[in-house]
Amino acid sequence: MERLGTGIGWRPEIADAVERMPGIDWVEAVAENVCPGHLPDSLLRLRERGVTVIPHGVSLGLGGADRPDEGRLTALAERVEALGAPLVTEHIAFVRAGGPLTASPLLEAGHLLPVPRTRDALDVLCENIRIAQDALPVPLAVENIAALLAWPGEEMTEGQFLYELADRTGVRLLIDVANLHTNHVNRGEDPAKALAELPVEAIAYVHVAGGVERDGVWHDTHAHPVPASVLAILTDLASRVSPPGVLLERDDNFPEPAVLERELEAIQGALTKGWARSAASRVPSREAKAIRAAGSPTTAPAPEATAAPRTPPAAPAAPRSSDCARQRLALAQTALLSALVAGTPVPDGFDRMRLGVQARALGVKRADVVAKVAPELPLILGESYRPAFLAYAHSHPMTGGYRRDALDFAGQLLLSGGPEDAGARRELREWRLERSGPAPRSSRPAVRLARATRRVLLRR
Repeated sequence: MERLGTGIGWRPEIADAVERMPGIDWVEAVAENVCPGHLPDSLLRLRERGVTVIPHGVSLGLGGADRPDEGRLTALAERVEALGAPLVTEHIAFVRAGGPLTASPLLEAGHLLPVPRTRDALDVLCENIRIAQDALPVPLAVENIAALLAWPGEEMTEGQFLYELADRTGVRLLIDVANLHTNHVNRGEDPAKALAELPVEAIAYVHVAGGVERDGVWHDTHAHPVPASVLAILTDLASRVSPPGVLLERDDNFPEPAVLERELEAIQGALTKGWARSAASRVPSREAKAIRAAGSPTTAPAPEATAAPRTPPAAPAAPRSSDCARQRLALAQTALLSALVAGTPVPDGFDRMRLGVQARALGVKRADVVAKVAPELPLILGESYRPAFLAYAHSHPMTGGYRRDALDFAGQLLLSGGPEDAGARRELREWRLERSGPAPRSSRPAVRLARATRRVLLRR
């Protein structure tokens, strides 16, 4: 497996800083934010210097009930080839639900949601990954995700689920130690147990990121410093295997470059500590050396025997119809996503409080991303933007991308008589008209006069 070394997530906001950082061997770019025909100059310069660039997908939804969309796979393959990447990565998650399998409207989560660790979900995920592997020009690695909530009736632990996934498909694993910490706090799962069950030889690289705890819930924000608890999990991982690469993720609230460099040093320190622990476990004690010198048949354990025993994957069930498994999974995922984004009843077995926390987090994330996609909206609406958008999001699920969501929000706000300020209402109407047509509206005085005349005539 290719050695990557030390990396950092490339983002436009820190592009210049990343280029100047010492010791950066590779970067990871969000695939959907990269246009193959117009690569950012910063990425081009990094590639010219020999820095590896890996595209990291967020929208395939490999854990969803539907088979991967051919168009999305083609787009991801184009980015792989444009970047000359040796590897491409995605998530073990579902991001949309509904549609033909459930005869219901398609819903978009705008977020990575956990896949139930069941036989149905594993069967579907394995087939989806094989489809993706066939369509992509380089090896695929998939990432474990963070979760605020747990599915009822799960049949495997996370380690068992990942072990069997890798065993059945040959897919590589992107292990996010910050997500293991998140699931420890939110779901009571032991990171050490998960690492002990993992097929560590399948690890392609490792993610490290920060988060924050609020009211007993850990939020994987990628906008806070990496805590000691996450570094401790990285040390544990490094004591079991030397990962081919380790990458620092930061998606928001970017600090000064020196702060990021210190976090990279802390990551390297955690790795070194883990490697030292591994080496120490392989050095025979003086007592063991004395026993061997005396000719005793008892010998020190081999290095493999000192590792924590791996729990074998759960026994495979009888083969099932893929279509039946897909429909069962589709119904379950649609019910959950609808409860999160459309206010429908909470499915049986879910923690209502945690589901409420997740629903609010999804709404806040939608508001934040729409504000980035359409920065004019917060400017036009001022402090009323966020409460207005959250009220809209509570009863209007996202059915398309964030740009469509921004237009739909503006349209709904205007239909409801908002905003209260007449000037803001006029600006919002003009903004929406400017962006909802097939081409930008002309600013020529004669055309503007014709539009104004038409509005007056229509009011009569």
